[in-house]
Amino acid sequence: MDWGTLQAILGGVNKHSTSIGKIWLTVLFIFRIMILVVAAERVWGDEQQDFVCNTLQPGCRNVCYDHFFPISHIRLWALQLIFVSTPALLVAMHVAYTRHEKKRRFRNGEKIDIEELKNEKVHIRGPLWWTYTSSIFFRIVFEAVFMYVFYYMYDGYQMPRLVKCNAWPCPNTVDCFVSRPTEKTTFTIFMLAVSGICMMLNLAELCYLVIKICMKEPRKTTVLK
Repeated sequence: MDWGTLQAILGGVNKHSTSIGKIWLTVLFIFRIMILVVAAERVWGDEQQDFVCNTLQPGCRNVCYDHFFPISHIRLWALQLIFVSTPALLVAMHVAYTRHEKKRRFRNGEKIDIEELKNEKVHIRGPLWWTYTSSIFFRIVFEAVFMYVFYYMYDGYQMPRLVKCNAWPCPNTVDCFVSRPTEKTTFTIFMLAVSGICMMLNLAELCYLVIKICMKEPRKTTVLK
Protein backbone atom coordinates (compact mmCIF):
# COMPACT_ATOMS: atom_id res chain seq x y z
CA MET A 1 0.00 0.00 0.00
CA ASP A 2 1.22 3.54 -0.83
CA TRP A 3 0.92 5.16 2.60
CA GLY A 4 2.67 8.28 1.26
CA THR A 5 -0.36 9.08 -0.90
CA LEU A 6 -2.68 8.77 2.08
CA GLN A 7 -0.38 11.01 4.12
CA ALA A 8 -0.35 13.64 1.36
CA ILE A 9 -4.15 13.66 1.16
CA LEU A 10 -4.66 13.86 4.92
CA GLY A 11 -1.98 16.52 5.14
CA GLY A 12 -4.32 18.78 3.15
CA VAL A 13 -7.02 18.21 5.77
CA ASN A 14 -4.61 19.19 8.55
CA LYS A 15 -4.71 22.94 7.85
CA HIS A 16 -8.51 22.96 8.12
CA SER A 17 -8.60 20.95 11.38
CA THR A 18 -8.88 22.14 14.96
CA SER A 19 -5.89 21.94 17.32
CA ILE A 20 -7.14 18.60 18.64
CA GLY A 21 -7.59 17.37 15.07
CA LYS A 22 -3.97 18.25 14.30
CA ILE A 23 -2.84 16.21 17.31
CA TRP A 24 -4.97 13.28 16.11
CA LEU A 25 -3.36 13.41 12.66
CA THR A 26 0.12 13.52 14.23
CA VAL A 27 -0.61 10.46 16.37
CA LEU A 28 -2.11 8.69 13.35
CA PHE A 29 0.96 9.28 11.20
CA ILE A 30 3.73 8.70 13.75
CA PHE A 31 2.36 6.02 16.06
CA ARG A 32 0.16 4.08 13.64
CA ILE A 33 1.07 4.45 9.99
CA MET A 34 4.82 4.82 10.53
CA ILE A 35 4.99 2.04 13.13
CA LEU A 36 2.92 -0.23 10.89
CA VAL A 37 5.18 0.36 7.89
CA VAL A 38 8.53 0.31 9.72
CA ALA A 39 8.12 -2.32 12.45
CA ALA A 40 4.87 -4.28 12.27
CA GLU A 41 5.53 -5.96 8.94
CA ARG A 42 8.85 -7.29 10.26
CA VAL A 43 7.29 -8.55 13.49
CA TRP A 44 4.58 -10.47 11.61
CA GLY A 45 6.68 -11.39 8.57
CA ASP A 46 7.23 -14.94 9.80
CA GLU A 47 3.78 -15.55 11.25
CA GLN A 48 2.78 -18.37 8.86
CA GLN A 49 6.23 -19.69 8.01
CA ASP A 50 7.16 -20.28 11.68
CA PHE A 51 3.74 -21.57 12.75
CA VAL A 52 4.85 -25.11 13.65
CA CYS A 53 2.59 -28.09 14.45
CA ASN A 54 3.73 -31.47 15.81
CA THR A 55 2.43 -33.41 12.80
CA LEU A 56 3.54 -34.09 9.23
CA GLN A 57 -0.01 -34.56 7.93
CA PRO A 58 -0.27 -32.56 4.66
CA GLY A 59 -2.58 -29.55 4.98
CA CYS A 60 -2.98 -29.78 8.76
CA ARG A 61 -0.72 -26.84 9.56
CA ASN A 62 -2.40 -24.60 6.96
CA VAL A 63 -5.89 -25.45 8.19
CA CYS A 64 -4.94 -24.84 11.83
CA TYR A 65 -3.32 -21.52 11.02
CA ASP A 66 -6.38 -20.39 9.06
CA HIS A 67 -8.63 -21.43 11.96
CA PHE A 68 -6.79 -19.45 14.65
CA PHE A 69 -5.66 -16.51 12.47
CA PRO A 70 -8.33 -16.00 9.78
CA ILE A 71 -7.01 -12.50 8.96
CA SER A 72 -3.46 -11.27 9.40
CA HIS A 73 -3.00 -8.59 12.05
CA ILE A 74 -1.15 -6.45 9.49
CA ARG A 75 -3.99 -6.55 6.97
CA LEU A 76 -6.60 -5.90 9.64
CA TRP A 77 -4.64 -2.89 10.94
CA ALA A 78 -4.26 -1.59 7.37
CA LEU A 79 -8.00 -1.99 6.83
CA GLN A 80 -8.66 -0.19 10.12
CA LEU A 81 -6.45 2.75 9.13
CA ILE A 82 -8.20 3.03 5.76
CA PHE A 83 -11.66 3.07 7.37
CA VAL A 84 -10.57 5.54 10.08
CA SER A 85 -8.91 7.87 7.57
CA THR A 86 -11.70 7.85 4.98
CA PRO A 87 -14.11 10.15 6.91
CA ALA A 88 -11.38 12.82 7.04
CA LEU A 89 -11.33 12.76 3.24
CA LEU A 90 -14.97 13.93 3.28
CA VAL A 91 -13.77 17.18 4.85
CA ALA A 92 -11.16 17.64 2.11
CA MET A 93 -13.83 17.00 -0.54
CA HIS A 94 -16.20 19.50 1.11
CA VAL A 95 -13.48 22.18 1.23
CA ALA A 96 -12.56 21.50 -2.41
CA TYR A 97 -16.23 21.80 -3.41
CA THR A 98 -16.55 25.12 -1.55
CA ARG A 99 -13.53 26.56 -3.32
CA HIS A 100 -14.78 25.25 -6.67
CA GLU A 101 -18.06 27.11 -6.13
CA LYS A 102 -16.19 30.34 -5.34
CA LYS A 103 -14.09 29.99 -8.48
CA ARG A 104 -17.25 29.41 -10.50
CA ARG A 105 -18.73 32.64 -9.13
CA PHE A 106 -15.47 34.41 -10.05
CA ARG A 107 -15.79 33.16 -13.64
CA ASN A 108 -19.37 34.46 -13.67
CA GLY A 109 -18.17 37.98 -12.88
CA GLU A 110 -18.15 38.14 -9.07
CA LYS A 111 -15.08 39.86 -7.59
CA ILE A 112 -12.97 37.29 -5.72
CA ASP A 113 -9.25 37.37 -4.98
CA ILE A 114 -7.96 34.07 -6.40
CA GLU A 115 -4.63 34.21 -4.54
CA GLU A 116 -6.41 34.85 -1.28
CA LEU A 117 -8.80 32.01 -2.06
CA LYS A 118 -5.89 29.54 -2.47
CA ASN A 119 -4.42 30.43 0.95
CA GLU A 120 -7.73 30.93 2.74
CA LYS A 121 -8.38 28.81 5.81
CA VAL A 122 -11.91 27.48 5.70
CA HIS A 123 -13.64 27.94 9.05
CA ILE A 124 -15.60 25.05 10.53
CA ARG A 125 -19.13 26.41 10.48
CA GLY A 126 -22.37 25.95 8.61
CA PRO A 127 -22.51 22.86 6.37
CA LEU A 128 -18.80 22.20 6.91
CA TRP A 129 -19.45 21.90 10.65
CA TRP A 130 -21.88 19.06 9.99
CA THR A 131 -19.45 17.35 7.61
CA TYR A 132 -16.58 17.70 10.08
CA THR A 133 -18.52 16.44 13.12
CA SER A 134 -19.98 13.56 11.07
CA SER A 135 -16.47 12.52 10.03
CA ILE A 136 -15.36 12.50 13.69
CA PHE A 137 -18.40 10.45 14.69
CA PHE A 138 -17.66 7.81 12.04
CA ARG A 139 -13.99 7.72 13.10
CA ILE A 140 -15.07 6.87 16.64
CA VAL A 141 -17.48 4.20 15.40
CA PHE A 142 -14.85 2.56 13.16
CA GLU A 143 -12.24 2.57 15.95
CA ALA A 144 -14.66 0.91 18.37
CA VAL A 145 -15.82 -1.66 15.79
CA PHE A 146 -12.28 -2.72 14.88
CA MET A 147 -11.22 -2.98 18.53
CA TYR A 148 -14.16 -5.33 19.09
CA VAL A 149 -13.31 -7.28 15.90
CA PHE A 150 -9.74 -7.80 17.19
CA TYR A 151 -11.04 -9.05 20.54
CA TYR A 152 -13.69 -11.33 19.02
CA MET A 153 -11.62 -12.72 16.15
CA TYR A 154 -8.48 -13.54 18.18
CA ASP A 155 -10.27 -14.40 21.44
CA GLY A 156 -8.63 -11.56 23.36
CA TYR A 157 -5.62 -9.36 22.80
CA GLN A 158 -2.96 -11.80 24.03
CA MET A 159 -1.10 -13.93 21.52
CA PRO A 160 -1.10 -17.58 22.70
CA ARG A 161 2.12 -19.58 22.79
CA LEU A 162 0.38 -22.89 22.15
CA VAL A 163 -2.87 -23.67 20.33
CA LYS A 164 -4.55 -27.06 20.04
CA CYS A 165 -6.17 -27.97 16.75
CA ASN A 166 -8.26 -30.96 15.71
CA ALA A 167 -9.64 -29.69 12.39
CA TRP A 168 -9.65 -31.97 9.35
CA PRO A 169 -7.28 -33.23 7.87
CA CYS A 170 -5.36 -33.40 11.16
CA PRO A 171 -5.28 -37.04 12.33
CA ASN A 172 -5.99 -36.05 15.95
CA THR A 173 -5.61 -33.07 18.30
CA VAL A 174 -2.24 -31.55 17.49
CA ASP A 175 -0.20 -28.86 19.25
CA CYS A 176 0.77 -25.81 17.21
CA PHE A 177 3.27 -23.18 18.33
CA VAL A 178 3.19 -19.46 17.52
CA SER A 179 6.49 -17.71 16.84
CA ARG A 180 7.51 -14.82 19.17
CA PRO A 181 4.15 -14.63 21.01
CA THR A 182 5.38 -12.19 23.70
CA GLU A 183 6.67 -9.69 21.15
CA LYS A 184 3.46 -9.92 19.14
CA THR A 185 1.32 -9.51 22.26
CA THR A 186 3.27 -6.38 23.24
CA PHE A 187 2.91 -4.97 19.75
CA THR A 188 -0.82 -5.72 19.64
CA ILE A 189 -1.43 -4.00 22.98
CA PHE A 190 0.60 -0.99 21.83
CA MET A 191 -1.39 -0.61 18.61
CA LEU A 192 -4.70 -0.99 20.43
CA ALA A 193 -3.61 1.52 23.09
CA VAL A 194 -2.82 4.07 20.38
CA SER A 195 -6.19 3.31 18.82
CA GLY A 196 -7.79 4.07 22.21
CA ILE A 197 -5.87 7.36 22.42
CA CYS A 198 -7.15 8.30 18.97
CA MET A 199 -10.70 7.54 20.12
CA MET A 200 -10.25 9.82 23.15
CA LEU A 201 -8.89 12.61 20.94
CA ASN A 202 -11.86 12.22 18.61
CA LEU A 203 -14.28 12.36 21.53
CA ALA A 204 -12.55 15.46 22.89
CA GLU A 205 -12.68 17.16 19.49
CA LEU A 206 -16.34 16.28 19.05
CA CYS A 207 -17.18 17.73 22.49
CA TYR A 208 -15.14 20.83 21.70
CA LEU A 209 -17.04 21.47 18.46
CA VAL A 210 -20.44 20.90 20.07
CA ILE A 211 -19.64 23.19 23.03
CA LYS A 212 -18.28 25.84 20.67
CA ILE A 213 -21.42 25.87 18.53
CA CYS A 214 -23.64 25.90 21.63
CA MET A 215 -21.78 28.92 23.03
CA LYS A 216 -22.25 30.84 19.78
CA GLU A 217 -26.01 30.34 19.71
CA PRO A 218 -26.74 32.34 22.93
CA ARG A 219 -24.53 35.19 21.60
CA LYS A 220 -26.57 35.38 18.40
CA THR A 221 -29.79 35.41 20.42
CA THR A 222 -28.46 38.25 22.59
CA VAL A 223 -27.49 40.32 19.52
CA LEU A 224 -30.94 39.84 17.98
CA LYS A 225 -32.60 41.10 21.17
